[in-house]
Amino acid sequence: MLQTSNYSLVLFLQFLLLFYDLFVNSFSELLRTAPAVQLVLFIIQDIAILFNVIIIFLMFFNTFVFQAGLVNLLFHKFKGTILLSAAYLALSISFHVWIMNLRWRDSSRFIWTEGLQTLFVFQRLAAVLYCYFYKRTAVHLGDPLFYQDSLWLRKEFADFRG
Repeated sequence: MLQTSNYSLVLFLQFLLLFYDLFVNSFSELLRTAPAVQLVLFIIQDIAILFNVIIIFLMFFNTFVFQAGLVNLLFHKFKGTILLSAAYLALSISFHVWIMNLRWRDSSRFIWTEGLQTLFVFQRLAAVLYCYFYKRTAVHLGDPLFYQDSLWLRKEFADFRG
């Protein structure tokens, strides 16, 4: 069972990683003349997204629902967050690779191709959705119903099987 003090620490870590992601998305363009610094920020951002995904899965593994063998129930309940997190990670890595390839050669020029602008818009849109759904999932996983046997869980299991 996830203790309250542990949950608070995990939630703080998740929010800190989300804040870093928001920070890099907001201010990384200010560092376009320093491609090495921007590259480091992008690498840390991608690792932070990956850590957040790992933390969510660790929280899933810690639930009574998972330990009772109802993995499909958890996946069904949180599949939007899981798929959106994977899509956001892929879009972020793609955007970072593309922009660094363009900027590394000539950091003094402001280069934005149409394809890069399109990827930028989709990556930022996915970032907003990712932050919302991830935060909602992290807070929702603090519900004690996920950590003990209950009437709700038995009803969900019956509905899921039937």
